[in-house]
Amino acid sequence: MRLISWNVNGLRAAVKKGFIEKFDTELGSPDVVCLQETKAQDDQILEALEELSGYHITSNSAVKKGYSGVTILSKRKPLSLTKGLGIEQHDTEGRVITAEFDTFFLVTVYTPNSQNALKRLPYRMEWDAAFKEHLSKLDQLKPVVCCGDLNVAHKEIDIARPKGNYNKSPGYTQDEIDGLTSIIQTGFIDTFRTFHPDTVKYSWWSFRANARENNVGWRLDYFLASERLTKNISEAEILTEVEGSDHCPVVLELN
Repeated sequence: MRLISWNVNGLRAAVKKGFIEKFDTELGSPDVVCLQETKAQDDQILEALEELSGYHITSNSAVKKGYSGVTILSKRKPLSLTKGLGIEQHDTEGRVITAEFDTFFLVTVYTPNSQNALKRLPYRMEWDAAFKEHLSKLDQLKPVVCCGDLNVAHKEIDIARPKGNYNKSPGYTQDEIDGLTSIIQTGFIDTFRTFHPDTVKYSWWSFRANARENNVGWRLDYFLASERLTKNISEAEILTEVEGSDHCPVVLELN
């Protein structure tokens, strides 16, 4: 089962850049594709993807138009689907979908950004705690795969310029790092780092200063998985060569 996660930074813009054509080529004909930051309402998602066949489409859009949003495309129809965390203050921005399959839950998430001057960091800390609880409850029922833009570089190896950004830039504060560490400590693995402990690869680059060309990036996009799924993982990779967004896709293959 090949799973892709990709922050497309606007699905309609991505479609114009060849998003659908990439499915059978650059994305390797995936079984499931999870998208973040779709920036469209549910009806606009369906319209944008009308030429894509063979996938069940579920989206969770923000109340605010043109903002946030996540979507799951799956060849196999999920047993059940849940949008959000079931907490009103967290569920207006369209950030989570949970899909249940036979042997695992799949959660896609677009984690809130702490924003300039870290003005949204206190809210981000509340979010991290609530999201951890969501994953933990699911994990008690069956194994969990969680993917998405987690908006944090977890370790120094995951960011090109750690010293200049530490505790200054959103996505690389100790509070955000601790939030991801706390999730992992409840029984999850960071799949890419587990299989590639010393590999320097990023999944996001600023549009400024030729950051992508110079590979001055951050690893913000992840597949986390319940520890007991480790033996079922055959590949965890980052597709840095795939363009169409300021993020690139990340991959997980399960046996």
